[in-house]
Amino acid sequence: MDARAANFEQLKDEIAQRFPGLSRQLQRIARFALDHPQDVALDTVAAAAAKVDVQPSAMVRFAQALGYSGYSDMQRIFRERLLERSSSYRERIEGLRRDKGRAGEHPAAVLREFVADSVANLAHLGDHVEPALLQHAVELLAKAERIHVLAQRRAFPVACYLSYALSQLELPVTLMDGVGGMPQEQARGIGPKDALIAVSFRNYSPEVIELAAGCHRRHVPVVVITDSPMSPLNGAASIAFDLGDHSDRPFRSLVEPMCLAQALVVSVGYQTAGRGARKPAARRRVAN
Repeated sequence: MDARAANFEQLKDEIAQRFPGLSRQLQRIARFALDHPQDVALDTVAAAAAKVDVQPSAMVRFAQALGYSGYSDMQRIFRERLLERSSSYRERIEGLRRDKGRAGEHPAAVLREFVADSVANLAHLGDHVEPALLQHAVELLAKAERIHVLAQRRAFPVACYLSYALSQLELPVTLMDGVGGMPQEQARGIGPKDALIAVSFRNYSPEVIELAAGCHRRHVPVVVITDSPMSPLNGAASIAFDLGDHSDRPFRSLVEPMCLAQALVVSVGYQTAGRGARKPAARRRVAN
């Protein structure tokens, strides 16, 4: 390429663009780099290569294919990203304060900015979600014997809403909230006639990714709500909704995923109207 990517967002776009033309080995490295950016930032080339199960020279070739002089040159981009993302909420707010001056501290100004961002995000959502994909998701959820909903951290409110609203439709639904550290045990009872809704955004929750992947391996339909076509959650998806990566903003709005969640719930309600309350199927007993 003529000019190498100067930051992680540019690099991510470059990898996505070049991905189909890469060799299988370099594609494996590309997936690892985007799924595990912290490892690339902190590991030596030998340690990272061992995790991908390739030779260190392959890691160097990958960096050079993207225009860098070597692995350490590319690694600098990943380290800068790690530093940027390690800031606390208070540090992010201080960054906003520096950018906008004291006028930006007024609560009304903060509210107006979030409203403007949310309106823009909703316009993007309406144009971005494919109608056929939405219809497919609704049909999949409507026929499921039980719907399981999984999310953690900032995505958890989306899961809570989905669990509440679907239960109001008198559909069998389980919120995998991880109380008592038992999400793995909850996941064991999910069968192929059920469906899982998994929600996660950058920085992705490892446990959500792991549990969704486990369900996928057991042929459970998985509806994913995430933020990027390169999201590690997409590997487990039967249907994936990519809402866009707003990593250039210090705080991600939940307006988009909440609106999509409401659309799913209401549409499933239309699809199941007249069926009456559905009794959950008998669950297999999990051995102690």
